[in-house]
Amino acid sequence: MDINFLHTFIVVVDAGSIAEAARRLDLAPTTVAQQIKALEADIGSKLLARSGRTVRPTIAGSRILERARLVVREVGNLRSEASDTALPAGPLRLGSAPTALMGLLPGALREWQRRYQGIEIFIEPGTSVALMSKVVSGELDAAVLVHPAFAMPKTCEWVPLRNESLILLTPARMKVADPLQTIAREPFIRYDRNVVAGKQADDYLHRHNLRPQVQFELDGIEHIAKLVAEGLGISVLPDWAAGGQQDARVRRWALPAPCPQRTVGMVWLRAAVRSPLAAALAELLEVGLPAPA
Repeated sequence: MDINFLHTFIVVVDAGSIAEAARRLDLAPTTVAQQIKALEADIGSKLLARSGRTVRPTIAGSRILERARLVVREVGNLRSEASDTALPAGPLRLGSAPTALMGLLPGALREWQRRYQGIEIFIEPGTSVALMSKVVSGELDAAVLVHPAFAMPKTCEWVPLRNESLILLTPARMKVADPLQTIAREPFIRYDRNVVAGKQADDYLHRHNLRPQVQFELDGIEHIAKLVAEGLGISVLPDWAAGGQQDARVRRWALPAPCPQRTVGMVWLRAAVRSPLAAALAELLEVGLPAPA
């Protein structure tokens, strides 16, 4: 059985179509279809059923799907362990929250390329909650994310990298004498209360008996900052760009203490085969290397 064909089967199921799987795998759709046909012949069962332009796993395909994921993952682990260098072979499957990908990672990745030229890093952006789940399940080797509201599982290693206090973000032209009065007066863009810092911001407003004039509520700090820059409102957000490039169209204002903080860090499974790679990257992130100019 060709392990690459098994991987193709998993990608097709996840993508929901031969065409989308072909795009993800950088293969021709006919090649993907041929690999699935060869895998079905090898296993002796039909694994996919077509429904218009989409495909779904058959009963047999559904039965083998999770075991197929495990087999592909274990083969990858075997290849990593077969390295004859101090570190296991890659690739390192790294998840990253969007703000970390833009702020924390570029400098460390540049240094990684210099030190470990033969070890690739595959980066998957996503929300902190989704990435945490994928690390625990083994789908990702590590992730740079916001510490969740719950305690880390004991199977995980956690390295804090940066604390980000909540700040008031306004258009640069706005004058702020009292941040709390400004929040009460101006149109407000609320950070999604389903994420850690959004819940912190909401709790902070409640403690100060503030009921802002909410215009929008959304996840994505960069998206909110863009709306603030366009003059559509103000917001309370974590100070995500500390030390990074800042948009001249917005201005940050300190909030009255005590002010909540979120913690951004890196997490990985201690017992995972590629945990030494995760630890090596975390070491570079802790140094706080500057991003490329």
